[in-house]
Amino acid sequence: MTTLSVVYHSGAGHTRKMAEAVLAGAASVDGVKTQIIAIEGKDIVDGRWKNDKIMEKLDQSDAIIFGSPTYMGCVSSQMKSFLDATSERYLSRAWVNKVASAFTVSAGLSGDKLNTLMTIALCMMQHGMIWVGLEQTPFNDQGINRLCFYMGAAGQALQEPLDEAPNEPDRETGRLLGVRVASLTKKLKD
Repeated sequence: MTTLSVVYHSGAGHTRKMAEAVLAGAASVDGVKTQIIAIEGKDIVDGRWKNDKIMEKLDQSDAIIFGSPTYMGCVSSQMKSFLDATSERYLSRAWVNKVASAFTVSAGLSGDKLNTLMTIALCMMQHGMIWVGLEQTPFNDQGINRLCFYMGAAGQALQEPLDEAPNEPDRETGRLLGVRVASLTKKLKD
């Protein structure tokens, strides 16, 4: 059985909605067991994130898809604290050859989302993980990948109706990322 984890931080709930879409896509692939893990500020003590139970779950995963809102052009401080806490895994090379990807949501069309995706990708590449981006182009009539990001999935929070943001095409983009990461991870594991 292939195990895939979606680990995310969400401030206002928009990134959580995208995480749920990514998870639904991954869970739709036969033979893939999924789990969703929220990064919370309560796990940051004296400026350092620590939650051994979450790290153990990620250690057991074949793939990890990371999600963060884009705040001021980068990952949220909670996600950055979590990423910094993965350094023990970096030193032991515990995540080498696991599959990785990411998604983000911000208020604007761009909102400097690329920097958020690149921050996560660079960290995971340092871990020796295998990065998977989005395959869909924006040239379709469904609005899939309408924001034109290939490093991972991106969504927009500041759109009407606000309680549905990110919109359905953005969530579908996230779902397709989940399908792709799960399918490729399963192929690599088999």
